[in-house]
Amino acid sequence: MPKFFVISSDKSSLKFVSPIVIYKTITGLIGEVSNIKKLNNGHLLIEVKNKQQSENITQLKKIGEFQVNVAVHRSLNHSRGVISEREFQRDLEDILDCLKDQKVIAVRRITIKRNNQILPTKHLILTFNTPTLPKSVKITYINCPVKPYIPDPLRCFKCQKFGHTITACRGDKEICARCSLPDHNSKNCSSTTAKCYNCEGDHPAYFRSCPRYKEEKEIQTVKITKNVSFPEGRKIVNDRTPKPGLSYSSALPLRGTSSIDVTGFTTPRYPSVLSPSVFSSTSVYCFFFFPSRVGEGALHEKLSPLCLLPASHGQQNTPTCWPCVATH
Repeated sequence: MPKFFVISSDKSSLKFVSPIVIYKTITGLIGEVSNIKKLNNGHLLIEVKNKQQSENITQLKKIGEFQVNVAVHRSLNHSRGVISEREFQRDLEDILDCLKDQKVIAVRRITIKRNNQILPTKHLILTFNTPTLPKSVKITYINCPVKPYIPDPLRCFKCQKFGHTITACRGDKEICARCSLPDHNSKNCSSTTAKCYNCEGDHPAYFRSCPRYKEEKEIQTVKITKNVSFPEGRKIVNDRTPKPGLSYSSALPLRGTSSIDVTGFTTPRYPSVLSPSVFSSTSVYCFFFFPSRVGEGALHEKLSPLCLLPASHGQQNTPTCWPCVATH
């Protein structure tokens, strides 16, 4: 049963339709669904709840004044997992026949290349016709744990960029995977220095420790484990990756603290505490504010830099303030 559907219309006309009209049209036809999401291209991604909704949604022909098309999503309705059992080294057709009643529609063995020879491994990639990956499958009497299959990032062998293959490449020039220069490939490269086209590091574009490769691999992992689209996976990874020039502390939200305007304290009794020499840009401070207790005489005690704690720090009623070495 397909669970994910895409609703589209010619010339992105759905963007002119009110979300309220869209919601009422869909739910009026098939009832409340699990999720409705607007995609970047203007299409709608619908997640249905049951088989009846899956059958009925294909009857949707019009939303508002616009004709629409309903199609099964090409990838979200399937999942792929890996089993690793040495007992199954033979015919893949027999394995598929044993797994058909467990929603498996394809079986492929992972191979490796060693000494210019293609060698089979014990790892099998199973394709399921369901978006939810099972924890295990049973082949005859052997129970096989299933792990999510995370494919390697796509890298074009022509332009060396990630995200597409050579058959879909729109680049005009061939880029060398070794030196990143145009108009030749790595087999004909005479350069003695490697340079990555994607990160400009001193390694070839196919180097698996390349920062860009690791980032693309992480996006693939998020896409598979969270069952989201590739653009959504990229956004999740980008949102949790520290931005250049932004410190970790500045990116964190402040919790359990309240801000206070210290400009209202006109008393000159503690000038050194607020001086630039104390609050230097190279020091790290942690301020805890208690607005209900802040007053002229309590300013030192409550504005406590982490590295400039009062001598008592709450152990007595008259703490000593550093650097003015005064009791308040």
